[in-house]
Amino acid sequence: MSEKPKKSPAKAKADKVPKAAPAKPKAKSGAKAKGAPVAVTEHAASAWGDRETEFFYDLTPDRILAAAELTGVRCTGRMMQMNSMENRVWEVEIEVADEAALKSRSEKSRILKFYRPGRWSQVQIEEEHRFLLDLQEAEVPVVAPLPFAGKGRGGATGTLASVPGAENLFFTVFPKVGGRHPDEMSEEQLVRVGRQLGRMHNVGASGPDAAAPHRLRLTPEVYGYMNLDYLLETEAIPERLEEPYVLAAEEICGRAEELFADAALQRIHGDCHLGNLLWADSPPHDGPFWVDFDDMVVGPPVQDIWLIVPGRDDDAVERREHLLRGYGEMRDFDRATLRLIEPLRALRYIHFSAWIAKRWIDPAFPRRFEHFGTESYWTEQVADLREQVDLMRAAA
Repeated sequence: MSEKPKKSPAKAKADKVPKAAPAKPKAKSGAKAKGAPVAVTEHAASAWGDRETEFFYDLTPDRILAAAELTGVRCTGRMMQMNSMENRVWEVEIEVADEAALKSRSEKSRILKFYRPGRWSQVQIEEEHRFLLDLQEAEVPVVAPLPFAGKGRGGATGTLASVPGAENLFFTVFPKVGGRHPDEMSEEQLVRVGRQLGRMHNVGASGPDAAAPHRLRLTPEVYGYMNLDYLLETEAIPERLEEPYVLAAEEICGRAEELFADAALQRIHGDCHLGNLLWADSPPHDGPFWVDFDDMVVGPPVQDIWLIVPGRDDDAVERREHLLRGYGEMRDFDRATLRLIEPLRALRYIHFSAWIAKRWIDPAFPRRFEHFGTESYWTEQVADLREQVDLMRAAA
């Protein structure tokens, strides 16, 4: 299991990694009270209340080690925090009776993931875990959560627990699996990744849990209009740039709604960029495998396709064709959905800005995204959205 910090938003381009937030009712765009135009106003710290938020910000070593031992292992006390903006992720070392029998040093560690309080409900996280367990059962290469020890532990999937004393601060435990991030992939590797992605989508579209009714839907309503409303309600956009931003965003959402009208939606990874794809040269994952299904959504399969090859130039188009060739060996792909790529890219821009605004009270976010809230940031955002509008008009 691996999580990476989000990149600087100096240019919100295709490789950005926005995080989803629970949907809220759509308001009329532009209907907000005026206040400080650049600053992001504070909002409720947590849907669950301050107690869980306090535990999230102040996870002590004792709490982390006690959580790890709920899976039936004993910890040595060694631990290391891993990079993650959205959640809190720790690697802990466990005691092993016979180290000589280990196939790799990774087997001496466990990865603990503490979910941000108030972001996902228990049933939403369980739907993420169910997808991972379905993929594991089908032998699709993913890193799935481990079961908790003891009868009745771990919720509906047996893989989710809460921190003692904070019942709505959920966490899960993963095995540590080594791998490298493939910055560039050969034609053969792209075909291979395409095959595995096709298999992933076959699983996502089938089985008794395929509907995942509580997960977010990747639609213009949820990722576009609702995020735009949030940015307006919190006065995140400087007043001078608000109108051009809203005009571009609303045209994007309106055009996207027409294109999404006939799109088939199913369980997908949702955040399938190369940072969440690892490559291993030895078992248990000999080849490509995926991590971090935190943003798993019900959406169009092409979302996972374009994030692996996000470019627009001729080279990117050729590389995407290699990916689709492998995909097509395992699953039919509706090529008409390629027209959703630019709308999806645009929705990702809007979603990314709303994600930062939603997290601004977390002290880590102003430090990491100090450019956010400035006029230069929003000027770039307006330019990016206008570019997307031009591309969508040209394709109409």
